[in-house]
Amino acid sequence: MSKKNKIQLALLCGGRSAERDVSLAGAREVEKALDPGRYYIRRYDPATDLDRLVIGRSHLDVAFILLHGRYGEDGTIQGLLDLIGLPYQGSGVLGSALAMDKHLAKVIYQEAGILTPLWTYLLRSDKVDTKEIVNRMGIPLMVKPCTQGSSVGIKKVVDENKLGPAIKEAFQWDNRVLVESFIEGREITGGILGLEELLPLPVVEIIPESSYLFFNYDAKYLPGATKEICPADMPKQVSEKAGALAVAAHKALQLRAYSRTDMILTDTGKIFVLETNTIPGMTPTSLFPQAAKAAGISFSRLLDQLIDMALS
Repeated sequence: MSKKNKIQLALLCGGRSAERDVSLAGAREVEKALDPGRYYIRRYDPATDLDRLVIGRSHLDVAFILLHGRYGEDGTIQGLLDLIGLPYQGSGVLGSALAMDKHLAKVIYQEAGILTPLWTYLLRSDKVDTKEIVNRMGIPLMVKPCTQGSSVGIKKVVDENKLGPAIKEAFQWDNRVLVESFIEGREITGGILGLEELLPLPVVEIIPESSYLFFNYDAKYLPGATKEICPADMPKQVSEKAGALAVAAHKALQLRAYSRTDMILTDTGKIFVLETNTIPGMTPTSLFPQAAKAAGISFSRLLDQLIDMALS
């Protein structure tokens, strides 16, 4: 197939967030997996190439966004692509912005009847009374910047004296911070794929190596730091419940085409929704592609499906 008959694809990767390296690593894998007979790929790094992307729009058919965190997963790049009329895979401006904002996402989960851990929402200008927070919410607690991904800036607090410093550190990443009740249980994640008909993918269980207090940045990305079991070893009705919650979160947040919702399964069988990712990691060993593979969808085919949905 000649270059002009191929799908002209803009691969957007890199960016300016704390997850730049993760994005670039994923882009290398995506580029390897895309069929060179079907696609002509041009790379754009939004940190340096936005003008080139806008000027070159007339030569492009579709964008594949492989950006994580701010300016990639939060609706900003989606807004630019909407303005220049370039279709892209995944959620639009509204869904991307809602899912990226941990506070607003939790408000929406609650409105939709989805169980989510108790939380306190803090602004940089607030006078923070850590004693009152501990008295009301107990300990351990999770401290999270409101709009970061990949566990950037997140701390688990097991000592009430460490809560103040953890909040202060989180404010280095964001002007808004959540303090969330820590829920003891199994960490699981559920992927969703599809447009009108939503397919829940097999649930993955995430077991970080015992030296990690939770599934933090290092546990996510250091080789061998975490064991991932897919499909998760759990009764059918529990995995169906997790899949239904992932669908409910996807719908409540106005998402499109695909998403991955992180949850905690307690010993009593309750499932708490933590957050929903609109651009999950995209290497063959990332959680979403693992779940797709368990459903019989290869990495290359998964990418084709996402691009086909964007073009539709």
